[in-house]
Amino acid sequence: MQEPEEKKIALELLETEQAYVNRLHLLDQVFYAELMKEAKNGKTVPEEVVKMIFSNISSIYQFHAKFFLPELQKRMEDWTCNPRIGDVIQKLAPFLKMYGEYVKNFDKAVELITVWSEKSPPFQELIADIQKRKVCANLTLQHHMLEPVQRIPRYELLLKDYVRKLPPESPDKDDAEKALEMIFMVAKHSNAAIAEMERLQKLWVVYQRLGLEDDIVDPSNELIKEGPIQKISTRNKSTSEKYLFLFNNMLLYCVPKVIQVGAEFQVHLRIDVDSMKVQEVNDTQFPHAFLVSGKQRTLELQAR
Repeated sequence: MQEPEEKKIALELLETEQAYVNRLHLLDQVFYAELMKEAKNGKTVPEEVVKMIFSNISSIYQFHAKFFLPELQKRMEDWTCNPRIGDVIQKLAPFLKMYGEYVKNFDKAVELITVWSEKSPPFQELIADIQKRKVCANLTLQHHMLEPVQRIPRYELLLKDYVRKLPPESPDKDDAEKALEMIFMVAKHSNAAIAEMERLQKLWVVYQRLGLEDDIVDPSNELIKEGPIQKISTRNKSTSEKYLFLFNNMLLYCVPKVIQVGAEFQVHLRIDVDSMKVQEVNDTQFPHAFLVSGKQRTLELQAR
């Protein structure tokens, strides 16, 4: 007799999980353990760097090896009398939020490997030595590290397929649908972690361009818009090039630096958004002119 479609997918989930646990073992018990041992001996890189590269991989490995994989194996052995996996995946789903930290750290980790491989030949040699082993299948450390990033989308695809193939009368229908919903939420959580990381990265670049002024650097700020602007001098009816950064809570009125060593701009004025007013000005000499007034002062500006 041919196996039902949903059982084939459940078996595929089990097989890919086994392969995934082997990959996690390689990352945690081989790469991480050996690099950490050498770091403790003071031979390669600081211990902190190794910890930053591997983030929370140990927790992820323990969870899959000691809990999820055994539960799946047990379930597949009992399939004939209990054909279901939805409840097991429901137990798994909340723990997948652990991936947020790993995913958020991934780009930084890859960058650290590159930087320290150049700085420390022994570090590079040890990684190269492990990569030569049969267990690595001719793949680099970075390639293996990508696997956890791709695992949650893989669960989502397999489970979608599983739910689709389940007969309407299946005892697993409700549980599997609920499990899929939970996995979907976790995938969103992971994507949100990436988006947050990218937002902070962009914000940091802006702060560097502004010379890292203490009272401006705040991770909760959001950059809304930036760009060049002309400052109108009412006295001699001329304009000069300035630059604006609009955040959710402040407008920074800046002057581009002539010699760009370090910061690109100098902050001349900060206007708080909460009491700021913007008003159009009808001026034939300066089209697209407007006034920005705040507690601090009023500026007459001209847009392109």
